[in-house]
Amino acid sequence: MAAKRKTRNYPVSLSVRGLLKLVRWPNLVIIALSQYLAAIFLVGPSSTFKDYLTDYKLFLISFGTMIIAAAGYIINDYYDVKIDYINKPQKVVVGKILKRRAAMFIHTGLNVAGILAGLLVSLKIGIVNLIAATWLWGYSNQLKRMPFVGNLSVAILSGLAIALVGIHYQTNAQKVYFYAVFAFFISLIREIVKDIEDVKGDASFGLQTLPVVWGIRRTKSFIYVLFFCFALTLFYLAGLMGNYLLNYYFGILMIPAFYMLYKLVKADTIKEFRRLSTYLKWFMLLGIISMILV
Repeated sequence: MAAKRKTRNYPVSLSVRGLLKLVRWPNLVIIALSQYLAAIFLVGPSSTFKDYLTDYKLFLISFGTMIIAAAGYIINDYYDVKIDYINKPQKVVVGKILKRRAAMFIHTGLNVAGILAGLLVSLKIGIVNLIAATWLWGYSNQLKRMPFVGNLSVAILSGLAIALVGIHYQTNAQKVYFYAVFAFFISLIREIVKDIEDVKGDASFGLQTLPVVWGIRRTKSFIYVLFFCFALTLFYLAGLMGNYLLNYYFGILMIPAFYMLYKLVKADTIKEFRRLSTYLKWFMLLGIISMILV
Protein backbone atom coordinates (compact mmCIF):
# COMPACT_ATOMS: atom_id res chain seq x y z
CA MET A 1 0.00 0.00 0.00
CA ALA A 2 1.42 3.38 -1.01
CA ALA A 3 2.55 5.59 1.80
CA LYS A 4 0.51 8.70 2.45
CA ARG A 5 2.02 11.91 1.14
CA LYS A 6 3.22 14.11 3.96
CA THR A 7 1.64 17.53 4.30
CA ARG A 8 4.08 20.40 4.81
CA ASN A 9 3.23 22.26 8.02
CA TYR A 10 6.19 24.62 8.29
CA PRO A 11 6.96 27.97 6.58
CA VAL A 12 9.23 28.10 3.54
CA SER A 13 11.40 30.78 1.94
CA LEU A 14 9.26 31.03 -1.18
CA SER A 15 5.65 30.05 -1.84
CA VAL A 16 3.88 31.43 -4.91
CA ARG A 17 0.48 30.57 -3.45
CA GLY A 18 1.37 32.20 -0.15
CA LEU A 19 2.84 35.27 -1.83
CA LEU A 20 -0.21 35.83 -4.03
CA LYS A 21 -2.41 35.53 -0.96
CA LEU A 22 -0.18 37.90 0.98
CA VAL A 23 -0.10 40.72 -1.60
CA ARG A 24 -3.89 40.66 -2.23
CA TRP A 25 -3.44 40.39 -6.00
CA PRO A 26 -7.09 41.33 -6.84
CA ASN A 27 -6.48 44.71 -5.17
CA LEU A 28 -3.34 45.16 -7.27
CA VAL A 29 -5.34 44.47 -10.43
CA ILE A 30 -7.83 47.18 -9.41
CA ILE A 31 -4.95 49.64 -8.94
CA ALA A 32 -3.59 48.93 -12.42
CA LEU A 33 -7.07 49.06 -13.98
CA SER A 34 -7.84 52.44 -12.37
CA GLN A 35 -4.56 53.95 -13.59
CA TYR A 36 -4.93 52.72 -17.16
CA LEU A 37 -8.59 53.79 -17.35
CA ALA A 38 -7.62 57.20 -15.97
CA ALA A 39 -4.95 57.60 -18.65
CA ILE A 40 -7.10 56.34 -21.53
CA PHE A 41 -10.45 57.99 -20.71
CA LEU A 42 -9.52 61.01 -18.57
CA VAL A 43 -6.14 62.19 -19.87
CA GLY A 44 -7.00 61.44 -23.51
CA PRO A 45 -8.01 61.96 -26.28
CA SER A 46 -4.70 63.42 -27.47
CA SER A 47 -3.41 59.85 -27.79
CA THR A 48 -5.07 56.67 -28.99
CA PHE A 49 -6.02 53.65 -26.88
CA LYS A 50 -3.03 51.76 -28.30
CA ASP A 51 -0.65 54.61 -27.47
CA TYR A 52 -1.45 54.33 -23.77
CA LEU A 53 -1.23 50.54 -23.78
CA THR A 54 2.24 50.75 -25.28
CA ASP A 55 3.42 53.74 -23.23
CA TYR A 56 6.33 52.34 -21.21
CA LYS A 57 6.18 55.25 -18.75
CA LEU A 58 2.54 54.48 -17.88
CA PHE A 59 3.52 50.83 -17.47
CA LEU A 60 6.34 51.81 -15.10
CA ILE A 61 3.97 54.05 -13.09
CA SER A 62 1.44 51.23 -12.77
CA PHE A 63 4.09 48.58 -12.09
CA GLY A 64 5.78 50.73 -9.46
CA THR A 65 2.49 51.51 -7.72
CA MET A 66 1.44 47.87 -7.66
CA ILE A 67 4.64 46.48 -6.23
CA ILE A 68 4.91 49.21 -3.59
CA ALA A 69 1.31 48.41 -2.60
CA ALA A 70 2.26 44.71 -2.52
CA ALA A 71 5.22 45.55 -0.27
CA GLY A 72 2.83 47.48 1.94
CA TYR A 73 0.56 44.45 2.35
CA ILE A 74 3.56 42.28 3.21
CA ILE A 75 4.95 44.58 5.92
CA ASN A 76 1.47 45.10 7.33
CA ASP A 77 0.96 41.36 7.75
CA TYR A 78 4.52 41.00 9.07
CA TYR A 79 3.76 43.31 11.98
CA ASP A 80 0.21 42.00 12.50
CA VAL A 81 0.81 38.24 12.70
CA LYS A 82 -0.34 37.89 16.31
CA ILE A 83 -3.38 40.10 15.76
CA ASP A 84 -4.33 38.23 12.58
CA TYR A 85 -4.27 34.91 14.43
CA ILE A 86 -7.21 36.32 16.39
CA ASN A 87 -9.04 38.28 13.68
CA LYS A 88 -8.49 36.05 10.62
CA PRO A 89 -6.37 32.95 11.42
CA GLN A 90 -7.23 31.31 8.09
CA LYS A 91 -5.56 34.18 6.19
CA VAL A 92 -2.23 34.22 8.03
CA VAL A 93 0.73 33.75 5.66
CA VAL A 94 3.82 35.25 7.36
CA GLY A 95 5.33 32.71 9.72
CA LYS A 96 2.77 30.09 8.67
CA ILE A 97 3.33 29.63 4.93
CA LEU A 98 6.18 32.07 4.27
CA LYS A 99 9.16 32.58 6.57
CA ARG A 100 9.27 35.95 8.33
CA ARG A 101 12.79 36.68 7.07
CA ALA A 102 11.76 35.87 3.50
CA ALA A 103 8.73 38.15 3.80
CA MET A 104 10.93 41.04 4.93
CA PHE A 105 13.43 40.40 2.12
CA ILE A 106 10.67 40.39 -0.52
CA HIS A 107 9.15 43.54 1.00
CA THR A 108 12.47 45.40 0.73
CA GLY A 109 13.10 44.17 -2.82
CA LEU A 110 9.65 45.26 -4.01
CA ASN A 111 10.04 48.72 -2.49
CA VAL A 112 13.45 49.24 -4.13
CA ALA A 113 12.09 48.07 -7.49
CA GLY A 114 9.03 50.32 -7.17
CA ILE A 115 11.10 53.41 -6.39
CA LEU A 116 13.48 52.67 -9.27
CA ALA A 117 10.52 52.21 -11.63
CA GLY A 118 9.29 55.66 -10.62
CA LEU A 119 12.71 57.22 -11.14
CA LEU A 120 12.81 55.79 -14.67
CA VAL A 121 9.67 57.82 -15.39
CA SER A 122 10.79 61.05 -13.70
CA LEU A 123 12.37 62.33 -10.52
CA LYS A 124 8.94 63.56 -9.40
CA ILE A 125 7.31 60.11 -9.70
CA GLY A 126 10.32 58.49 -8.03
CA ILE A 127 10.01 60.83 -5.03
CA VAL A 128 6.27 60.14 -4.76
CA ASN A 129 6.97 56.38 -4.80
CA LEU A 130 9.64 56.81 -2.11
CA ILE A 131 7.19 58.75 0.06
CA ALA A 132 4.48 56.12 -0.50
CA ALA A 133 6.81 53.23 0.40
CA THR A 134 8.02 55.00 3.55
CA TRP A 135 4.48 55.97 4.52
CA LEU A 136 3.25 52.38 4.17
CA TRP A 137 6.05 51.19 6.43
CA GLY A 138 5.18 53.89 8.97
CA TYR A 139 1.52 52.93 8.75
CA SER A 140 2.22 49.27 9.48
CA ASN A 141 4.72 50.02 12.24
CA GLN A 142 2.95 52.81 14.11
CA LEU A 143 0.29 54.94 12.36
CA LYS A 144 -2.39 52.22 12.23
CA ARG A 145 -2.27 52.04 16.04
CA MET A 146 -3.56 55.61 16.31
CA PRO A 147 -7.25 56.56 16.09
CA PHE A 148 -8.19 57.60 12.54
CA VAL A 149 -4.58 58.41 11.53
CA GLY A 150 -4.06 54.95 10.04
CA ASN A 151 -7.38 55.05 8.18
CA LEU A 152 -6.57 58.48 6.78
CA SER A 153 -3.11 57.33 5.68
CA VAL A 154 -4.47 54.42 3.63
CA ALA A 155 -7.17 56.63 2.10
CA ILE A 156 -4.64 59.29 1.04
CA LEU A 157 -2.36 56.67 -0.50
CA SER A 158 -5.32 55.10 -2.35
CA GLY A 159 -6.20 58.47 -3.86
CA LEU A 160 -2.53 59.11 -4.64
CA ALA A 161 -2.37 55.93 -6.75
CA ILE A 162 -4.85 57.50 -9.20
CA ALA A 163 -3.50 61.03 -8.80
CA LEU A 164 -0.11 59.79 -10.05
CA VAL A 165 -1.56 59.65 -13.57
CA GLY A 166 -2.53 63.32 -13.39
CA ILE A 167 0.82 64.24 -11.85
CA HIS A 168 2.63 62.58 -14.75
CA TYR A 169 0.55 63.65 -17.75
CA GLN A 170 -0.65 67.07 -16.47
CA THR A 171 -3.45 66.95 -19.07
CA ASN A 172 -7.04 67.04 -17.80
CA ALA A 173 -5.56 66.59 -14.33
CA GLN A 174 -8.77 67.94 -12.75
CA LYS A 175 -10.69 64.89 -13.97
CA VAL A 176 -8.04 62.53 -12.63
CA TYR A 177 -8.03 64.25 -9.23
CA PHE A 178 -11.83 63.94 -9.12
CA TYR A 179 -11.46 60.16 -9.14
CA ALA A 180 -8.62 60.38 -6.65
CA VAL A 181 -11.09 62.04 -4.27
CA PHE A 182 -13.60 59.26 -4.99
CA ALA A 183 -10.99 56.60 -4.14
CA PHE A 184 -10.01 58.54 -1.01
CA PHE A 185 -13.52 58.56 0.45
CA ILE A 186 -14.37 54.94 -0.35
CA SER A 187 -11.01 53.73 1.00
CA LEU A 188 -11.49 55.78 4.18
CA ILE A 189 -14.95 54.32 4.81
CA ARG A 190 -13.77 50.80 4.01
CA GLU A 191 -10.75 51.03 6.32
CA ILE A 192 -12.96 52.06 9.23
CA VAL A 193 -15.39 49.21 8.47
CA LYS A 194 -12.41 46.81 8.49
CA ASP A 195 -11.39 48.19 11.89
CA ILE A 196 -14.84 47.36 13.23
CA GLU A 197 -14.44 43.87 11.79
CA ASP A 198 -11.06 43.48 13.53
CA VAL A 199 -11.95 45.19 16.81
CA LYS A 200 -11.48 42.08 18.96
CA GLY A 201 -7.87 41.40 17.95
CA ASP A 202 -6.97 45.11 17.81
CA ALA A 203 -8.23 45.67 21.37
CA SER A 204 -6.32 42.62 22.61
CA PHE A 205 -3.00 44.08 21.42
CA GLY A 206 -3.59 47.70 22.38
CA LEU A 207 -4.33 49.25 18.97
CA GLN A 208 -6.21 52.51 19.44
CA THR A 209 -8.49 52.29 16.40
CA LEU A 210 -11.78 54.20 16.30
CA PRO A 211 -13.94 51.18 17.26
CA VAL A 212 -11.62 50.45 20.20
CA VAL A 213 -11.60 54.07 21.42
CA TRP A 214 -15.16 55.12 20.55
CA GLY A 215 -17.01 51.83 20.43
CA ILE A 216 -18.79 50.36 17.43
CA ARG A 217 -21.98 52.43 17.70
CA ARG A 218 -20.21 55.80 17.70
CA THR A 219 -17.85 54.66 14.94
CA LYS A 220 -20.81 53.72 12.76
CA SER A 221 -22.27 57.20 13.30
CA PHE A 222 -18.98 58.67 12.09
CA ILE A 223 -19.18 56.52 8.95
CA TYR A 224 -22.67 57.93 8.25
CA VAL A 225 -21.20 61.45 8.35
CA LEU A 226 -18.37 60.41 6.02
CA PHE A 227 -20.84 58.84 3.63
CA PHE A 228 -22.90 62.02 3.27
CA CYS A 229 -19.73 64.11 2.89
CA PHE A 230 -18.68 61.68 0.15
CA ALA A 231 -22.03 61.98 -1.67
CA LEU A 232 -22.08 65.78 -1.51
CA THR A 233 -18.45 66.09 -2.64
CA LEU A 234 -19.02 63.66 -5.49
CA PHE A 235 -21.97 65.53 -6.98
CA TYR A 236 -20.33 68.92 -6.43
CA LEU A 237 -17.18 67.89 -8.30
CA ALA A 238 -19.20 66.14 -11.02
CA GLY A 239 -21.17 69.37 -11.45
CA LEU A 240 -17.96 71.37 -11.82
CA MET A 241 -16.95 69.03 -14.63
CA GLY A 242 -20.22 69.80 -16.42
CA ASN A 243 -20.83 66.17 -17.39
CA TYR A 244 -24.54 65.40 -17.01
CA LEU A 245 -24.10 61.77 -18.04
CA LEU A 246 -21.66 61.33 -15.18
CA ASN A 247 -24.15 62.94 -12.81
CA TYR A 248 -26.81 60.46 -13.91
CA TYR A 249 -24.40 57.57 -13.45
CA PHE A 250 -23.51 58.62 -9.92
CA GLY A 251 -27.19 59.15 -9.20
CA ILE A 252 -27.77 55.50 -10.10
CA LEU A 253 -24.66 54.52 -8.15
CA MET A 254 -26.23 56.03 -5.03
CA ILE A 255 -28.77 53.17 -5.03
CA PRO A 256 -26.20 50.51 -4.05
CA ALA A 257 -24.50 53.14 -1.86
CA PHE A 258 -27.64 53.68 0.20
CA TYR A 259 -28.17 49.93 0.32
CA MET A 260 -24.68 49.65 1.79
CA LEU A 261 -25.61 52.33 4.32
CA TYR A 262 -28.74 50.38 5.25
CA LYS A 263 -26.69 47.19 5.74
CA LEU A 264 -24.24 49.15 7.89
CA VAL A 265 -27.07 50.31 10.16
CA LYS A 266 -28.19 46.69 10.58
CA ALA A 267 -24.71 45.15 10.89
CA ASP A 268 -23.62 43.89 14.30
CA THR A 269 -21.54 40.76 13.62
CA ILE A 270 -18.02 40.25 12.25
CA LYS A 271 -19.43 38.34 9.27
CA GLU A 272 -21.72 41.25 8.34
CA PHE A 273 -18.92 43.81 8.57
CA ARG A 274 -16.69 41.54 6.45
CA ARG A 275 -19.39 41.45 3.77
CA LEU A 276 -19.63 45.24 3.89
CA SER A 277 -15.88 45.52 3.36
CA THR A 278 -16.13 43.33 0.24
CA TYR A 279 -19.18 45.26 -0.93
CA LEU A 280 -17.27 48.54 -0.68
CA LYS A 281 -14.47 47.09 -2.83
CA TRP A 282 -16.96 46.29 -5.59
CA PHE A 283 -18.53 49.73 -5.17
CA MET A 284 -15.13 51.33 -5.78
CA LEU A 285 -14.72 49.23 -8.92
CA LEU A 286 -18.10 50.46 -10.21
CA GLY A 287 -16.99 54.03 -9.63
CA ILE A 288 -13.71 53.48 -11.46
CA ILE A 289 -15.53 51.99 -14.44
CA SER A 290 -17.49 55.26 -14.77
CA MET A 291 -14.25 56.82 -16.14
CA ILE A 292 -15.35 55.63 -19.57
CA LEU A 293 -18.25 58.13 -19.40
CA VAL A 294 -16.00 61.14 -18.88
